[in-house]
Amino acid sequence: MRTLRYSFAPMEGITGKILREVHAAHFPGVDRYCLPFLSPTEVHVLSPRQKRELEPGPLPQDRLLPQLLTRSAEDFVWCASEIADLGFGEINLNLGCPSGTVVSKGKGAGMLRDPDALDRFLEAVFSGCPIPISVKTRLGLEDPAEFSAILSVLNRYPIRELTIHPRTRRELYDGPVHLDAFAAAVRNASAPLCCNGNLFTPASVQSVAEAFPTLESVMLGRGLLADPALVTRCKGGERTRAALLAFHNDLCAEYLRIMHPNQAVLPKLKELWAFLRLLFPEDGSWKRMRKCKTWAEFYPITQELLQNQPLLEEADFPRLGQTAVSASDPM
Repeated sequence: MRTLRYSFAPMEGITGKILREVHAAHFPGVDRYCLPFLSPTEVHVLSPRQKRELEPGPLPQDRLLPQLLTRSAEDFVWCASEIADLGFGEINLNLGCPSGTVVSKGKGAGMLRDPDALDRFLEAVFSGCPIPISVKTRLGLEDPAEFSAILSVLNRYPIRELTIHPRTRRELYDGPVHLDAFAAAVRNASAPLCCNGNLFTPASVQSVAEAFPTLESVMLGRGLLADPALVTRCKGGERTRAALLAFHNDLCAEYLRIMHPNQAVLPKLKELWAFLRLLFPEDGSWKRMRKCKTWAEFYPITQELLQNQPLLEEADFPRLGQTAVSASDPM
């Protein structure tokens, strides 16, 4: 019987080292955690923050996938070599980030604008990179029909795994994903595929798995932030209030151990609760959370929700559209 591999999507500002390690301790099942992108520069020096993200910890390296966001083949190869020297066995290229500032610089989904330029970039990085490369992409900038030419380029290279978010950059995270385009990729891609996008419930994951019997991997992002037990549940486990409360409070404790409560921890937890709130009925708590100026105001609201309010069977994702999300790459 086929066993899907589950990856936790990289989300800048949210899924850093602390969250990954606390999540893995409380919710088993995620096979691989993708690190928020590193953006190497021509200086060719890893910053202290980047080094901390790559430091060894409770999660073994084969469960971690560093990701690079750059349009420079030279910078990519340099950074990939540094990461290889640290013991990692794979690197991921981000062709999917739809952030306006990223795309305007020709990075992320901006690299999909010119398939010929993308081809030249890939030729350079695949010829110089010392470890296998996987790729995360969208269908194009404006029209899903763009993906045919993009896939023709990608098929020329020995990509370890190709993760496809079946939307264009213009669509961001709005509307349904284009599963017809993903089906075409299943038929025509030379690399093993991973499906990402709108996988918010065990039923949605099962539906994709049944629709694509050869699919080996799925990547979950927003779904796992709204329901940290999502992969656990996909693999036959349960979500318990006790585990959810312990995860949240251990995460808070780890952040508070090294960060200022008001200046750093409060913004981080507001980003997380933009999703986690979807697991509870709307009762005005999120509105109060957003107005909080201090950690002392914010934390008791989370405890009331986690300890006393009913949990929905599935996260109520239609409500997400009511609030802008600040994470730049919530694949």
